[in-house]
Amino acid sequence: MRRPLLLGTAFLQIVLGQALLGSSAVAQVQPVQPHNVVLFIADGLRFRMVDDNTAPTMAAMARQGVSLRNGHALFPTFTMANASGMATGHMLGDTGTFSNTIYTGFEVPGAGDSLTPFLESDAVLGDVDEHFTGNYLDEATVLKLARDKGYSTASIGKIGPALLFDPTERTGEQTILIDDATGTPKGIPLSTEVSERLKTASLPLVAPPRGANGIPGNVAKPGTLSANVVQQDYFASVTTRVVLPMFKERNKPFLLVFWSRDPDGTQHNQGDSLNTLMPGINGSTSLAAIRNADDDLARIRASLNELGLLDTTDIIATSDHGFSTISKESQTSSTIKSKFPDALPGHLPFGFVALDLALALNLPLIDPDDGYRTIGDGQHTKSGNGLIGGDRNKPKVVVAANGGSDLIYVPDGDKAMAKRIIDTLLAQDYVSGIFVDSKLGKYAGTLSLEDIALEGSALTPHPAIAISFRSFDTVCGEPVRCTVEVADTVLQQGQGMHGSFSRADTWNFMAMQGPDFKGQFVDPAPASNADIGRTIAQLMHLDGSDNGKLLGRVLSEALPGGALPEVSSRVITSEPAANGLVTVLDMQQVGQTRYFDVAGFPGRTVGLSITAVPAATTQ
Repeated sequence: MRRPLLLGTAFLQIVLGQALLGSSAVAQVQPVQPHNVVLFIADGLRFRMVDDNTAPTMAAMARQGVSLRNGHALFPTFTMANASGMATGHMLGDTGTFSNTIYTGFEVPGAGDSLTPFLESDAVLGDVDEHFTGNYLDEATVLKLARDKGYSTASIGKIGPALLFDPTERTGEQTILIDDATGTPKGIPLSTEVSERLKTASLPLVAPPRGANGIPGNVAKPGTLSANVVQQDYFASVTTRVVLPMFKERNKPFLLVFWSRDPDGTQHNQGDSLNTLMPGINGSTSLAAIRNADDDLARIRASLNELGLLDTTDIIATSDHGFSTISKESQTSSTIKSKFPDALPGHLPFGFVALDLALALNLPLIDPDDGYRTIGDGQHTKSGNGLIGGDRNKPKVVVAANGGSDLIYVPDGDKAMAKRIIDTLLAQDYVSGIFVDSKLGKYAGTLSLEDIALEGSALTPHPAIAISFRSFDTVCGEPVRCTVEVADTVLQQGQGMHGSFSRADTWNFMAMQGPDFKGQFVDPAPASNADIGRTIAQLMHLDGSDNGKLLGRVLSEALPGGALPEVSSRVITSEPAANGLVTVLDMQQVGQTRYFDVAGFPGRTVGLSITAVPAATTQ
């Protein structure tokens, strides 16, 4: 049964138009045209990194408008996962975007026929949509609802999340889509109107590459020392010189999404800290990336002001997730005894989870991203993903490597296999938190995927197990500013990653300012990226329906006259495993909407309320 997204009577603003007829006043009720909305996402921006020195535009916005000080990224804390939450107002158990890389159950053409595609691709998103009934999210997005209502819509910036806000509109004629692939055969086409306006503005029809900013380096060579200035200057120029003037001329409400790759892209690739944990992602290159994103927001605000649109535009600034510095250290992984050409001796190689599981299960490891070849000694899979046992058509286990957390699938639902996997993971020092599909049963030391809103109406295959990796801090005085996490990534120790369940990765920057928001208001209530979609739908009077039930909420306390909601907090703890490990989840709740602060094993997760490791139990 489909449930209403937002009932018309719940969100329509009304005014009374009066006409005098003799001595009587007759009130006429008419809907007010909604204000415009700009959603600005600074990818990978940590809440505690925003101040007047690092990001003055966003700091001023939070100070003068609404500061959402209790923000939450959705776990797993990755870009595509959180973009799906913002776009639909649903949590990941409904959207099926469980991470940046997922197991789809079919070979995806745009990903080289891989079963484990990386979703940050316009082509891949098209393939996955086509396979899953034309819209794998199975929920309407805010951009689609807005264009269906006749509003102007555009999404500009980082490839993948930009398209996810209106993934089924692939003509370029309705929603304007400008991303890394614009002007190439793999991108969404430009309309004739947009192409002509780009030419008039002397802007190229092909988006520029990242250049030096896209260089990650390797185990012996540092990565980038520059922010993503050139590419983002193009996106900001298109926004301010082409798209916003077009929307001004149309004289109707608009919804604009601007997804800034910085600071995320630079923090991933930064070369300030090769193979060392300090300064990690707090070096000068990462700080320049934060300022780069802030400068782009300042340009958009200035353009709105010059066009006379600022006073009628609500601006929402958020980030998809926080960030941490990478550690590649372990004392328990079988991989540290082997030599890999792209890993330091004793460091974890890319794909270490797949390698450890294949060894423990005594099953062959197949690479789904490199022609389904079998992996030999001293080798790892191309993208860290792996098929374990069986063959490409019927793998026993699938590992989707993502970074600060990984997904594990058991396609045939074998509970005995799941138990063997869990036992292997509980013995690894790099693991901190295990979550298991409730259909597979309960296991000591683990919580369920339902506990963290990963079991819902999703069309894509549900993971059997999600694991978060260990995190700690370098004792800089504030743990969430200098968190380190073990990461399953091609990047090196000292570079940047996210995806874990630490508070450093779940605490994202969130602020709002505009005619529909309170001024100088600090909101202590929990908020999440799923709430962004619900709130935009409220602001723009969007009428839709829901298939899933894992919903965000409208941030009504941020609106004039809105009252703070009642908030409850609780800690959920698993039964202890034989070695004493327990998965602990700190969470908050407003009504039926849940907010997950942090989760993992005590002593291995930054921000967890329980820090003492329980004594081991006897078997």
